[in-house]
Amino acid sequence: MTSSRFNPLRRHFTLSAVALAMALSTQAGAQQAKNITLITPYQQSVTTNEMLTTLSELSGKKGWKANVIDTKGDFGQMASRMEDAIAAKTDAIVIVSADPNQVKTQIAAAAAKGIPVFGCDSGYIPGMVMNATSDNTAMSDAISQHLLKTIGNKGSIVVFTHRPHPGVLKRSQALDALLKKNPNIKVISEQHVQVPGPIENARKAMESILTANPAKGSITAVWAAWDEPAIGATQAIQAAGRNEIVVTGIDGTSQANDLIKKGSPFVATMKQNFRGMAELVTAQMEASFAGKKPSSTEMYAPASLITK
Repeated sequence: MTSSRFNPLRRHFTLSAVALAMALSTQAGAQQAKNITLITPYQQSVTTNEMLTTLSELSGKKGWKANVIDTKGDFGQMASRMEDAIAAKTDAIVIVSADPNQVKTQIAAAAAKGIPVFGCDSGYIPGMVMNATSDNTAMSDAISQHLLKTIGNKGSIVVFTHRPHPGVLKRSQALDALLKKNPNIKVISEQHVQVPGPIENARKAMESILTANPAKGSITAVWAAWDEPAIGATQAIQAAGRNEIVVTGIDGTSQANDLIKKGSPFVATMKQNFRGMAELVTAQMEASFAGKKPSSTEMYAPASLITK
């Protein structure tokens, strides 16, 4: 009887098994050790920061390292930093709350290098894998219909927006379409809100609009494309004692919810599921690393109307 340690066939199988186990272990380690680049021009935004925090948290749970880059409203810098990430051979890029058209060249460059690019509350363009967001048109329709119903489908309104953001653009376009069907609603001013600093920017703009329209009833409502300018407008309205003016927003931030609960001029918002967006992106990144394609290039996390 031959001892097993001198059996060449058995020794071959043993070495093959060890080699296979080592290969699988190395492959698993490579699957986990991913470097993710999260890039945005708007980290100071409460909701954008929430998504960045969630993406970082979920990445950590997957064993990935997330690197957050904030260009503070500078899209030229955003393009440059994306190029840096591509050159550093990042494993994936997530564009958070930004128009991908502003970095179209860099998205194409990433795709050419085999680096998947995702959007989180951004838009989708060819070259990207997918984008997770809310259904901005449906969300705008819901809050706008609520506002119009609240003011009896007539009056003068102020609009606060930021059309360079793809989600905000869709909300603003949905409002534009609705207003065309409601001729008794007049837009007396549309304000582009500066970011960073949307609360302060909207507050100062609203102060000037109130000064220019001092009579009670001259301004019926404020439609804000997201909560932060709605908060700034509310602060100005309260300071001026013009609490007859109705304000709505979109996002469902804690500060907005508090103002709604207290019975301030801020009467309603749409609660977006920002964590849900980050979860969708994380799941699609994991699928992409496994060689799978998304079922859709645009995925929605549900939103809901919040009132007092």
